[in-house]
Order: sequence, then structure tokens, then C-alpha cells
Amino acid sequence: MKAVLALADGRVFEGKSFGATGEATGEVVFNTAMTGYQEVLTDPSYRGQMVTMTYTQMGNTGINPEDIESKQLYLSGFIVKEYHDCYSNWRATMSLDAYLKENGVVGIQGLDTRALTRHLRDKGAQNGIISTVDFDHESLVKKARAVPSMAGLDLASGVTCDKPYHWTEKLWDLEAGYNAAKQEELKYKVVAYDFGIKYNILRCLVSAGCDVTVVPANFPAEEAMAMNPDGIFLSNGPGDPEPMTAVIENIRKFVGKKPIFGICLGHQLLGLALGGKTMKLKFGNHGSNLPVMDMDTRKVEITAQNHGFSVDIVSLGHACELAHENLNDQTVEGMKHKNLPIFSVQHHPEASPGPHDSHYLFGRFVELMEKHTS
Repeated sequence: MKAVLALADGRVFEGKSFGATGEATGEVVFNTAMTGYQEVLTDPSYRGQMVTMTYTQMGNTGINPEDIESKQLYLSGFIVKEYHDCYSNWRATMSLDAYLKENGVVGIQGLDTRALTRHLRDKGAQNGIISTVDFDHESLVKKARAVPSMAGLDLASGVTCDKPYHWTEKLWDLEAGYNAAKQEELKYKVVAYDFGIKYNILRCLVSAGCDVTVVPANFPAEEAMAMNPDGIFLSNGPGDPEPMTAVIENIRKFVGKKPIFGICLGHQLLGLALGGKTMKLKFGNHGSNLPVMDMDTRKVEITAQNHGFSVDIVSLGHACELAHENLNDQTVEGMKHKNLPIFSVQHHPEASPGPHDSHYLFGRFVELMEKHTS
């Protein structure tokens, strides 16, 4: 079946349909990961976006029930060069096409993703539409232009949990799969704010010795403090951090009282809570092969990333310093407070998908909690 992708600036690509049929809209971005499409599909940070995979072949490892990163698919569209329906993986239970159909996600294949990626890189990420029912280019471009801009959208409120819950699952093991941690292994109580949290972040925290309670994005700081946690964790998530004014004010109540660790959107919200500013990037950073330098050790880590906004470190004045830098575009990949037990990173140290270079950051959070536990 024919499918068409139209961008708001008038560029149109024709291809073939796979996954669900119909129409889907969102901000079109590109992801440079060669593997890990299942983790990409289930990352809540992609809410409101249509993801272009720059690697050519997708679908050849199928889908398995263990590698999901959330309870559902949040992206609105999936764009690939070549879809392979015949999958080969000992853990796979269904095809990528069937998975997209089951979850109502529209896909398009057979278009020139290299040309699309170059266009997005040159012109910037922009809104688009995929359609399997309307093939009129002028009509589709008009629909794409009517899609709200990602800037100014609070999307985290639509992906957060409804009520607090306890998480005990540890990292996956080749022989045993997923196991729950024993209570005696969990030394530090952590309240994790869910702005679109990925499951593997929670597993990393538990495997590092954290007793994790996950709470909704709007959970009052006073109630979190009443749990007497050793630390506060701020998760990843979708959208623009600036409209989340109530959340930002809530985070300020933890500053100077508890160690804080933020990832991705949590990093951006923390920057705003500390008095800084954020900005929208031209096309963002999405992938699992992006180089970042730890400014303390000068070591380069290969990282997984998924974000369209960045913290302006200069706007934070002398309170915070640059801790990690993106070596591709020199944007802020991490910051730390000069006087308080607070740090955050823009990239994803849980490595789902991606390398394990940044796993040490969960240990750094534990060290801060151990040092500041009353």
C-alpha cells in the first residue's frame, strides 16, 4: 500500500505503508542508532514525534516482550528505509509490522531516509504527516503546517504514572532474565519523579542499591519529603520543559535538602529550577552513538540520547558548572552544582538502547546519598 510523508516546509516523500494505516502527525526527527528500535518505539520521550531511523534495515530482529521501556508506544510515526518482515532472533515473538499494527502506530518504508535526514539536519526538525489515505501533496503539507509546534508543549503530563508505585526489578541477566532485588540489597530510599521514565533507568537505580518509589510528575514535594528519602531522582520525558512551571517550582523545594540526580527532561527541569534557561535545538540529538566528554576525567563516553532541548549553562551563573559536553555540537550534556549534592545529565546512562559507558553515574548518585545521609 502506498504511503506519503509530507513536511511542513513543503518537502514530500513517497513510500510504502507498514504498521497501522491512516494518518499520523508529529515532529519529524532522525535517530542515528543502528540497533535498538524496540527501545526507541517504547521511549515515552518520543511522544508527539515521528522517528526516522538513519540505519537502512529495520525489523530483522523482530520484537520481544523483555526489551520494552514503557507500558506502550508513544511515538506517532515510524520512518525507515527498508522494513524486513522476516526476523531472526531467539528472543523475538512477533514482527515489527505486527507490533506497530497492534499499537496503532503508522509506519512508512521505501523512501530515501538519507535525503530526509540531510533535509532535517539542514532545515531543522519540523512537523510532518504520514498518510495512507490522502496522497495529495498540497493537502498533506497544509495538514502538516497545522500541527502545533513542539516548543511550548507540556507533554510529560500525558505520559506520567497515575499514582505512586514501588519498583524492585533489577537489570536483565542472560541466565535468569529479570529478578526482583531483595530488601536487604536496597540501602538508599529514592523518590523517582516520572516525567516519562524508562524501565531500565529504574532497573539501574535498583541494581545500584536504591529502594525506589516512583511518583507522578505533579506529586507534592512535601509528600515526597515525608517519605524521608535519601535522594530525589528526576526522569527523562517528552516536550518542552519551560511550560512545566508547577513542576519546576516543586523541584526547587528539594534544592539544598536532598541529593538530586536528573536525566534528560529531568536535567532540563533542574536547570530551570536552579534559575537557568533552556533552548530548542535545531534538530536535537537522537541515537545511541553520540560522543560526550566527562569534563573531570576528560574521558570520552559514547552515549544514548533523545532530546530536542538543551540547558544554557551560562544562564545558571556561578551556581553550576559544566560536567559533560557533547563533542558533536558542544551543547551541555551534564552539569553539577558547585556547593550542593546536585548533578544531572542530558544523555541516557541506562543504555537502552546504547553502550554502557555512562552506567557509573548511578554509582555517583549513590555516593552522594551515602555522603549526605543524615
